[in-house]
Amino acid sequence: MPYDDSVTPTPHRRPLFVAVALAAVCLSAAGCGVSGDSGGAQARPRQGSSATSAVPPSVSPSKSAPAPEKTPASPPSASPSKTTGGRVSGPLSGKTVVIDPGHNPDNHLHTREISRQVDIGTTHKECDTTGTSTDSGYPEAQFTLDVSHRLRALLQAQGAKVILTYDDDRPYGPCVDERARIGNDAKADAVVSVHADGSAVGNRGFHVILPALVHGGAADTSKIVDPSRDLGTRIAGLFVRATGSAPSNYIGGNTGLDTRSDLGGLNLSTVPKVFIECGNMRDPKDAALLTSAGWRQKAAQGIADGITSYFNG
Repeated sequence: MPYDDSVTPTPHRRPLFVAVALAAVCLSAAGCGVSGDSGGAQARPRQGSSATSAVPPSVSPSKSAPAPEKTPASPPSASPSKTTGGRVSGPLSGKTVVIDPGHNPDNHLHTREISRQVDIGTTHKECDTTGTSTDSGYPEAQFTLDVSHRLRALLQAQGAKVILTYDDDRPYGPCVDERARIGNDAKADAVVSVHADGSAVGNRGFHVILPALVHGGAADTSKIVDPSRDLGTRIAGLFVRATGSAPSNYIGGNTGLDTRSDLGGLNLSTVPKVFIECGNMRDPKDAALLTSAGWRQKAAQGIADGITSYFNG
C-alpha cells in the first residue's frame, strides 16, 4: 500500500466519464477478459464493499496463498528494437521512466528512522512505512521490487532510460520526499510507484491512484494532474487486459482509478506520476495471484503497456 498512507482513505465514487474512459482504453486494446505507509509488516486495512470480483480463469481459488515463486523475470516480448553502440534503441528511445518500488524489505529493522516526519507540502508524514504482506508472510516490499525489475526489463527492451528510486541498495527508505525528488531531478517523462494493498478479505482487484489538484507549501500539482490522469487511465485499462484482474471492488467505484491529495509521493512530484495498487495482499484469492511469478510478469506487462500507450498518445 502507499508508503505514506497513514490515513485510511474514504472511497469515492468516480464520475461516469472516468469509467467510460477506462472502458474505452480497455476495449481499444481488445480482449480485456474480465468477468462480471509504520509499525509491523501489516498495514491498516481499508474498509469497503465486501463484494468480490471473479477470479481470472487461469487461477484456481485457494484458501491460503502459496509460497511466492522465485523464478526470474521472463524475457520481455516487446516491440522490435536494436542495439547500437551498447545502447538499445526502440520505440521508447529518448524517454525516461522512473519506477518507484514501494517500501523497503528492511524498513521493519529501522522503525525509528522511517518514523521521522518529512514535509509533503501540505503537512508532514512519516519518512516511509513497512508496507503490508500476505497472510503467509510474503512482504509487499518484495513484491514491488520484483515487479519493478520485470517492468524495467520490458521498458529497457523498448529503448527507454529506466531509473529505480532504489534497488535493494540501502538499509531503509528512501523517504517519500526523496522518492518524489528522484523523479523530478531525472525530469522523468513518467513515474510509476508500484504497490500492493492491505485491505479486508473480500476486497479484491487493482486500482491506480492519481494526484489531486493540490497547491500549498511545497506542493503544486497543477501541471501534472491532467497528464497523470491520462497515464493512470491507460495503465488501468491495459492492466486489465494483461492480467485478467478486475478493477478494485472497494475503491474507485469499479473504475480502477482513485484520486488522492494526501500522498507526498504525488503532492511533491513535478512530473506525471501515479501509484498502482496491484491487488489486495490480505485477500487469499488476490494473494494467490500476487505470489505467482507468472502473474507478476503479466502485471509488469500491463504497466509497461500503459506507459507505452501514454507515450504514443
